[in-house]
Amino acid sequence: MIVTRGLSQVWFGVAAVALATGCSPAPEKAGVRGDAPTFVSLNPCLDAILVEVAEANQILSISHYSHQPGGSRMDPEVASRFASNGGTAEEIIALGPDIVLASLFLPPATKAALERAGLRVETFGSPTTLEQSAQQIERLIDLVGSEASAKEMSAAMLSLPDSNLTADQLDAPRGPEPSVLLWQAGQIVAGQETLIAELLLEAGFTSHAEKLGLAQADYVTLEQVLSDPPDLLLVAGDSLGQQHPALGKLEGTRVHFFDPSLFYCGGPSVADAREELRDLRRSFDEAQP
Repeated sequence: MIVTRGLSQVWFGVAAVALATGCSPAPEKAGVRGDAPTFVSLNPCLDAILVEVAEANQILSISHYSHQPGGSRMDPEVASRFASNGGTAEEIIALGPDIVLASLFLPPATKAALERAGLRVETFGSPTTLEQSAQQIERLIDLVGSEASAKEMSAAMLSLPDSNLTADQLDAPRGPEPSVLLWQAGQIVAGQETLIAELLLEAGFTSHAEKLGLAQADYVTLEQVLSDPPDLLLVAGDSLGQQHPALGKLEGTRVHFFDPSLFYCGGPSVADAREELRDLRRSFDEAQP
């Protein structure tokens, strides 16, 4: 077995809202209209997109999660340029933004208070496909008032490959498709209708969870992993089972720590996730005799 990174270095963010940000090079920003709106963001996933597509003077405040060490993939230096908020209606109203960005889980009472104050509230879900992630980025770019093509900017942010490139130019994997199990915090697995499942398939892996008949958020014991291990075990939690020394004795299984902030959001984190998964997939081909 090959352990590629320490299993104890696991990110504890806000799992329900899914944290992420762009550590990859950001797409070049385009100019915005002179009447471009101002924003307050209440969600770290939306923070990550907003700082890439809006001008700094449009951003009045970002979520406090993006200021917490280990709570986001946003570069701390970038996050520190912006004021943060705790998501209360009072502080948001005091800032007076043109648009408030929030998740669909925004408390109804907070949303109602903001709208009574005359603020426009735009809510976003969590994308479960690359297409939905692109649509989310494009919608936010349109709200920002960018003069650039929303489709081109979203493709750049997600590092979407040029559809005109050949398989050789895309450096596609060529060997047998390894099985992979993403073992998340709490020892659960991601379902097939998720963004990370799409990225794993795109990188050239097969789903070990699907082989075992597991669905979204199903619990996986250490014994299950040891009795029927995948070719690649992506550990994204730090429970006792996920740190058990028996994992180090698995023959033919590669164990790799996978940062949860790579898959809880769409947006800029997608490019980093795709790069890491492509590198892992390539390593299996390179190990072939």
